Amino acid sequence: MVPRTDLRPSGIGLFLLDKIEKGGIIMDYSKTLNLPQTEFAMRANLPQKEPVMLEEWDSKNIYKKALEKNKNNQSFILHDGPPYANGDIHLGHTLNKVLKDIIVRYKTMKGFYSPYVPGWDTHGLPIELQAIKKLGIKVNDVDPVKFRGMCKDYALSQVERQKEQFKRLGVIGDFENPYLTLTQNLKQNK
Repeated sequence: MVPRTDLRPSGIGLFLLDKIEKGGIIMDYSKTLNLPQTEFAMRANLPQKEPVMLEEWDSKNIYKKALEKNKNNQSFILHDGPPYANGDIHLGHTLNKVLKDIIVRYKTMKGFYSPYVPGWDTHGLPIELQAIKKLGIKVNDVDPVKFRGMCKDYALSQVERQKEQFKRLGVIGDFENPYLTLTQNLKQNK
């Protein structure tokens, strides 16, 4: 077989060469391979499958079942250093939560009772600055008590937003009962 110089030496060029040399018959090389038959899709379609998988975990209460299975075993508690509830999660949050999730899942699979209670820091300057910026507040024009209430509302909205973003990462835990630094019983228990 003499290669033609007018065809590029790429997959397309070689395909055209086979087409020309075989009298215009297009060869389907996948039929010439001995590939295993599988029910796995050839495409992952992760953007479509991932939300379905996360919903299945949630509907089957995988987290609660794992806790129940290990409830009489030795405990492993990972104390979560909480992020500020002041905006969308970023790469640092992602790395932090995913690593913690890996550790908690590993300990759970090893038989430890490993509850994970996510938490948020809902006080402080980072939240105040974001509330001022996002809500367009002029601090000197707002009563301090009203300003704190606005910051609290902003922080709680960001907790809900971040909670959904962490769940979307596949992090499992007791998201229905998180600890928040503005919660009264948390303050009383300190």
